[in-house]
Amino acid sequence: MRPKLLLADDHKIVLDGLRSLLGAEFDIVGTCADGRQLVQLARELVPDVVVADISMPLLNGIEAARQLPGVKFVFLTMHPEPSYLLRALQAGALGYVLKHAAAEELTVAIRRALAGDSYVSPGLRTPAVEEMLDETKVHLRQSLELTPRQREVLQLLAEGKSAKEIGAILEISPRTVETHKYKMMDDLGVKTSAELVQHAVREGLVTP
Repeated sequence: MRPKLLLADDHKIVLDGLRSLLGAEFDIVGTCADGRQLVQLARELVPDVVVADISMPLLNGIEAARQLPGVKFVFLTMHPEPSYLLRALQAGALGYVLKHAAAEELTVAIRRALAGDSYVSPGLRTPAVEEMLDETKVHLRQSLELTPRQREVLQLLAEGKSAKEIGAILEISPRTVETHKYKMMDDLGVKTSAELVQHAVREGLVTP
């Protein structure tokens, strides 16, 4: 039986390309375009590996991975910044491949993930990144101090959604959304919604 893959990217042309690239070796059981749908489909379809972008609407790929402990993730992303790589690995990802890398890299990363091993694009394994990886074993980044619900609210706020819209998406009241918002502002020491959004961008919850 061929390994089952779930693909997640908010660009249809990328999903079509991945299906064409990977379909000969793997069984593509589903595709999706946002992080909340990714979480739902992963629970329903139980794929062997999820291949996902980081920057997706409603819920980014890293936050989706945090909601799916035990699921093997390979991120295919345009972000070469060490901060994204570190957060992905902290979320449990086994693979991190840049979108401009050779196609063979993604296949290798998936095979490694199936075996329970990790793979990071060679161009990212600089001495500085290796040192930062060691540091993260003890010191987590500030963004991880936020609760999963707070990070969900923060991403949706940064995407320009109102408290009412966020409440409908997360199935909580607008008042609860505002409570999360002001608690984050207080904890992070910011005074305005704009500063809170800047934090979301800086921590990679959303892309500028």
